[in-house]
Amino acid sequence: MSSPLDVPIRDESIRLGQLLKLAGVVDDGAMARSVIELGEVTVDGAVEVRRGAQVRPGQSVGYAGQSLTVVRAG
Repeated sequence: MSSPLDVPIRDESIRLGQLLKLAGVVDDGAMARSVIELGEVTVDGAVEVRRGAQVRPGQSVGYAGQSLTVVRAG
């Protein structure tokens, strides 16, 4: 995996599909849904297949060799 990319969020949590779009690792919601349902996304090292799973600051998300770290904006 490449070095982690920090993804700042304003709220207490963000849905997994929204995070992937915000980070720019998927083009749209349909692609986010597809890669999540196919089991290609991990949260804290465990496969997550729920697009609406809540991800919070401090958690790590992996997809396509990219590691994303959710951080609090500000």
